Amino acid sequence: MSHLDRLRATFRTALNLPDGTDVDGLEYRAIPQWDSLAHMALVAAMEDEFSVMIDTDEMIDMSSFAKAAELLEKHGVGAAAR
Repeated sequence: MSHLDRLRATFRTALNLPDGTDVDGLEYRAIPQWDSLAHMALVAAMEDEFSVMIDTDEMIDMSSFAKAAELLEKHGVGAAAR
């Protein structure tokens, strides 16, 4: 499973979305499930899943699935897959 597939699964789990939900275009607060409380749970789930530490500035900047993927790459997740 690629890091992006793992990230998609993490998003679905943290935001309580059905399996198979397309999250690639998802943005913060675009759906009711992704509110500020869920954002904190999502960050914690990403830290657990990928063994990274996300700082406050990164947490605030993580406003979409695409930004979350960029954040992981910045932390070296998925870099070897290129």
